[in-house]
Amino acid sequence: MPHSQQLATALLADPATGVEDLTATVPRQLVHRASVAETLLVGAARDGTDRYTVFAQWPRAHQLHVSPDRSAYEPLLVAETVRQCGALLAHTAYGVPLDHRFVLKELSLTTRPERLAVGAAPAEAVLHITVSDFEHRGGRLAGFGYDADIRLDGERVATARIVTTWTSAAVYRRLRGGRTADTVAALPVPPGLPPAAVDRALPADVVLAPTGRTDRWQLRVDTAHAVFFDHPLDHVPGMLLLEAVRQAIRARGPHDRRAPVSFRSFFHQYAELDRPTWIEAADRPGARGTETQVVGRQGGSTVFECVVGTGGE
Repeated sequence: MPHSQQLATALLADPATGVEDLTATVPRQLVHRASVAETLLVGAARDGTDRYTVFAQWPRAHQLHVSPDRSAYEPLLVAETVRQCGALLAHTAYGVPLDHRFVLKELSLTTRPERLAVGAAPAEAVLHITVSDFEHRGGRLAGFGYDADIRLDGERVATARIVTTWTSAAVYRRLRGGRTADTVAALPVPPGLPPAAVDRALPADVVLAPTGRTDRWQLRVDTAHAVFFDHPLDHVPGMLLLEAVRQAIRARGPHDRRAPVSFRSFFHQYAELDRPTWIEAADRPGARGTETQVVGRQGGSTVFECVVGTGGE
């Protein structure tokens, strides 16, 4: 039995599993992490056809995903948790080989920040996942979409949807034309904005460099960053691009202290390490008032775009 299928049997065997019964994280390879400390999931159970419950634990302190004053979980912690769910289920419930390469296509997230407070113990999150919109290529499963309902203590704190695809390592190598983490070097990292301008405590966590405008920045790509580059990559990871979105909202100006609470993002192509990425933000009318559209560009191409909903502070 392949290793991933052995893990599937262990992880999905008991639908009655509760988070109190889980005492360790899932194997880090199943969520595409090298560090156990960055592995947020602790188990999963099958609820029915293409329906699952996934259990996660959120730390009380984190370099990026807990607010600098350690009072609240950041929305992007929820996003990373939901991203890990897709990898876990693909490998365990659907038998996708561990060496396949995944591509994030879409990520939508709506959070209730008033319910994301850090408590006296690590938060035990429960995610109800429904998988749909299966994509097949050459008779094999090559991607899916999934919706997540995220709860703490039985109360909904967020909802999310992700669309992801994958391909074999051999096909990926052909698609990338020889670009690997060993053959592509990132550009020198330019000086960043002041950490306080983007609500970060450490200069190393600032991902935007100033351009002299309040609506345009250069993305800082530091491949030594232990969270964004938990392992070597041949492109800019989606979670780094989402952090750029978060920081762009914060950096709009000293009088704009809105906090991101929702994201609707689409990833159109790989953001290459050896090309400058420009982040641009502009307000636009939305269904719930003013929204901000953040776009990432390399040369004349849009690599991703994200519409952000915000709440005041």
